[in-house]
Amino acid sequence: MREIVFTRAAGWIPNVVRENGELKLMMGAGADANHEPRTFTFTIGEAHLEVIREDLARHLLLWSAVLPMCDAAGTRGPLDERAAVALLDPVLLSPPADVDALFRRIRWEKGRLIAHGADIALLERGQVCAAMRAATETSNDKRAQEYHVDRRRAERGMVLGPLDAALLRYTGQYLHGATIPKRKPDAVDPALLPEVMRVIAAAEQACAGMRIGLDPRRGRRATDKRDWDRMTKAVDAAVRRAHPELVDDSVRTVSFLMCSEASDRSRSMPVEDDEEATDDGAGLGGSARKSALSFTDDKGDEMKWLRAGPRTAGAEFWDFVADRSAGDNEVFTIEDEGMGEGIQFHFYADSVARVTTVREGRGGAEPEYRVEYGLVDGIAGYRKVVSAFVRGGCAALDRFGPWTTDVAEFERARRRRDAT
Repeated sequence: MREIVFTRAAGWIPNVVRENGELKLMMGAGADANHEPRTFTFTIGEAHLEVIREDLARHLLLWSAVLPMCDAAGTRGPLDERAAVALLDPVLLSPPADVDALFRRIRWEKGRLIAHGADIALLERGQVCAAMRAATETSNDKRAQEYHVDRRRAERGMVLGPLDAALLRYTGQYLHGATIPKRKPDAVDPALLPEVMRVIAAAEQACAGMRIGLDPRRGRRATDKRDWDRMTKAVDAAVRRAHPELVDDSVRTVSFLMCSEASDRSRSMPVEDDEEATDDGAGLGGSARKSALSFTDDKGDEMKWLRAGPRTAGAEFWDFVADRSAGDNEVFTIEDEGMGEGIQFHFYADSVARVTTVREGRGGAEPEYRVEYGLVDGIAGYRKVVSAFVRGGCAALDRFGPWTTDVAEFERARRRRDAT
């Protein structure tokens, strides 16, 4: 039978229990193979209970010293009780100087002490007893997390200044740089907020008028990587000019914020109907515009589009791509069967082929086609090709050349482009 003898109200601080007449320290640490918390116990004496009851700092120091042993036990191993018991007198009953010396020799969990208010500077100097004078029973795990991320930054040679830290807090990326940034002015020291807003204003001015389009080749919510990189470079350059003292993490979080917001705006807008725009210099009349098309992918899926329908060909085609494009499905075709022409997109190679029927198949003979290959400049280039084809067919694609029927020459041109 287990009876709780002493417990502190807050969190996971170890309890003292009586089990079969013996006093034991009971603590939760780690997890088992099913991700459930593990519980460890080891025997203590009445003198140890008295210190644990009266001295929060020593209680926390003991917890910190035993936690690495719990980690060593893993998901199913036993606690090394003999080693844990051997820590009781040195941690709970020894003079402060001896405790400090002990903590210079053993493994201990610094984050636990920091979360409970320990003075970080004193901990770093090895004065653990003095550091624990500010200890609190309640924990602040965010404080420990910030300590660990600051250490990781320091290992990369990066030390945050006050404005750096404020910018990371403003975007919510102080602890986790991979999270999507948001604007959190309440997280910033009010004295630093005006300076933070000046940095944000410089970034906004740098990317004013820029946008990040969607890239249906990578799914419905994917954005154009080239647009993202272009905006990142513009914002980074402007922020570095205005605030050269900022470290890389701070500049990155500002550009990440600008790009994320631009991406969200694109995702919230309806699909663009590019072909509804003007002829854009193509000189094509309305009679050249397509009235019926078929879309296919490399898996054999097909979709028919009619001009009389509610949506334009471009909008329907890019929806078709977004729903089906994958690593093993990167070739898509738009075909005008009536006119005997079409275009085939090779998303894996940023290239396109335009196909025209030279001679219809008669008397059992196969039709004869002319296939010309060209390079495309990312998703923006693909959108222009789709729009031009819908407005004017293969003839409207001349300006997107050069086009070649020589496959070997085309491959050489593609490799030259990819090498630059």
